[in-house]
Amino acid sequence: MTTHDLRTAEWTAAPLPVSHPDSVALIRRYYAELIARYYGRPTDDPEISEVIAEEPSDDLVPPTGIFVVAGIDGAPVGCLGLRVLDAGTAELTRMFVAPEARGRGVAAGLIATVEDLARSTFGSRVIRLDTRADLVEARALYARQGYREIERYNDSPYADHWFEKTLG
Repeated sequence: MTTHDLRTAEWTAAPLPVSHPDSVALIRRYYAELIARYYGRPTDDPEISEVIAEEPSDDLVPPTGIFVVAGIDGAPVGCLGLRVLDAGTAELTRMFVAPEARGRGVAAGLIATVEDLARSTFGSRVIRLDTRADLVEARALYARQGYREIERYNDSPYADHWFEKTLG
């Protein structure tokens, strides 16, 4: 039996339909982690499905958005969505990197890929995002990627922090 070390494997990132089975699986993993961290307890499939129904990702398709999936040797390990807010502004959403792929630069690579798509595909000049107070790793990542905290720009009941970056 051969084992594969994800720490040394190359990863890729590319747009994938949000309805693709790999995208759906990553969104479910994303919400499973968010729910567990928010409530401090495990979750289950019905609860994840309920949250997905309340916060659909159907708009993460052109012309209203895009969904990018990162993979290692064909296995999906991360995702990031981009939602168009207006003619010059987009929003990052559904950022997730599987625990087994963390620490490899996948999150920063996903952000760079989506920023490029925001500029080239949607003509976005500014990208915004929101996140929760308990997601300290995410807040640190966004700051390292050049995002700065701004005033509230949406009414998300789960958001505690809002960020923005002007694209060069």
